[in-house]
Amino acid sequence: MQSPSCASEIALVPIGDVDRELLDYLAFTLSDTFRTRCRELPMKIEARQAYNHLRRQYHSTQLLRQLHDLREASCGKILGVTELDLFIPIFTFVFGEAQVGGSCALMSAHRLHQEFYGLPANRELWLTRAEKEATHELGHAYGLTHCRSFDCVMRFSNSVENVDARPSEFCNVCSASLLTRIDSTMAA
Repeated sequence: MQSPSCASEIALVPIGDVDRELLDYLAFTLSDTFRTRCRELPMKIEARQAYNHLRRQYHSTQLLRQLHDLREASCGKILGVTELDLFIPIFTFVFGEAQVGGSCALMSAHRLHQEFYGLPANRELWLTRAEKEATHELGHAYGLTHCRSFDCVMRFSNSVENVDARPSEFCNVCSASLLTRIDSTMAA
């Protein structure tokens, strides 16, 4: 396979303090899943503007908007990666958010830690959960919607148990659709 152009790259943008191992792990796994290069972009996202004092959380849509505003014209997809606790007004929390068919996605590792639920730390499980959420949100950015298949990373999840129950891969239908979208991006 030829080296992809920047137009097909995935740029990882840390928002706030993000574990270096998490960024490296996502760059490695996502490059394989999406058949493209992942690189970290040192963009400055102002998280304080998205903070809601009443909820003690960060409004994910506002962070996503900042990612979009800072997007490089030549870059393919941007994935914001954060440890901040995210919400949108209609949900208590979200693991992430994305523009379906857009250029940006956002995922939070905050509620993916075992410690958040009062359980002993499990770094491997945390990284696996983060990979699933990053893949899911980037799937949306590539134009995929939620899938009803239990064997698909695009299945909707509103709890960490749902995240654990789904695989980190796409089902055959979503995978075929994704590969078509990626191939058309690389051909452009």
